[in-house]
Parts: sequence; C-alpha cells; structure tokens
Amino acid sequence: MTEIIAVAVITVLAVISPGADFAMVVRNSYLYGRTTGLLAAAGVAAGVLVHVTYTMLGVGLLIASSTALFTAIKLAGAAYLVYIGIRTFFARNDLTVDLESKPALTRFGALRTGFFTNALNPKTTLFVVSTFTQVVGPCTGLWRQAGYGLFMSAAHLGWFALVALFFSHAQLRTAMLRWQKVLNRSIGSVLVGLGVTLGLAR
Repeated sequence: MTEIIAVAVITVLAVISPGADFAMVVRNSYLYGRTTGLLAAAGVAAGVLVHVTYTMLGVGLLIASSTALFTAIKLAGAAYLVYIGIRTFFARNDLTVDLESKPALTRFGALRTGFFTNALNPKTTLFVVSTFTQVVGPCTGLWRQAGYGLFMSAAHLGWFALVALFFSHAQLRTAMLRWQKVLNRSIGSVLVGLGVTLGLAR
C-alpha cells in the first residue's frame, strides 16, 4: 500500500465517522441554516491544519533523534486505529445532537465554533499523529507531508460541507442517518484492518 493510498483511506474513513465535529456541524446547519453550517465546516478544516502543523514538526524531530522511539509511536498509532475501528463498529446506531434553540450565530461565530471544536479535540490529535506515523518515513519529503496535511484539511471541508447541505434540509437528514449503522460497521472493519496491516508492515 503506497503512502498516498494509506493517507487517503485513513483520512476519508476517519472524517466520515461521526464525532464531535459531525455533531457540531449538524446542529449549526439544522438550527441556523446552510451558510452557518458551511462556515462551521470551514472552521473544522482550519482546525485540522493546527494538528497537522505540530505533528509534522514532531514527527520530523522523532525521525531525526530516535528511530526506536519513532517505531514505538508508530505501533501505538496502529493500535489506536484498531481501537477506533472497534469503537466505531460497536457505536450506537443513533447520533445525539443538542438541538435546543440558541441565539443566532454570527458568521465569525460559526467559523470560530468549527475551528475550536476541532482544534481542541484530542481525538483529532490522535488521528493526525497516528496517520503521519504510519506513512511518514525518513525519505518522505516536507512538501509531500504538507500535501498530506492539506488533503486531510480538504477532506474535512468537503465532507462537512456535504453534511451542512444535507442537514439544512429536514427531508435529507433522515435519509443520511438511515444508513448510520451500516456505515459504522463498514468504517470500523476497515479501520481495524488498516491498523493491523500498517502495524505489521516494516
């Protein structure tokens, strides 16, 4: 499996797995409309870049200073992928989102909400670190790493923009949630498989 394919598969599966970002975008889109939801999605994408930046710096230092420590973190990252895969597989079939009426958000407020929801989310930290430690090696150039980070951010923007479009319409959100159980089982199975495969790869 090439680096690019590994990054793409892990990122897409992690992005579409429901979590804090998903619940926040759903809530904003449902309560305040399409524009607010899209701005929240943009904020999430910006938050991902924060995680990517410090991860790139940290992984680079690890590779340069200690191969053994980098290998240990790589294995821990693979174990985390297996863990979130199992958690996703057995996740509840319904998503709980706070839909109580709140004061209207400004455009900046919507963007800020998305940004801080992601930037302060430890699960995103683990996702980005796990992904980078699986695919980044001594021969991986800085520009390629930056490309991986931009792809992660763009994937978040694309997916959550789609979520915002769906959940700003009452008729569509029911259809989107109808397949949540199947989606969770599929994502969980693939993540476990990826974690095991990447953890055993040399």
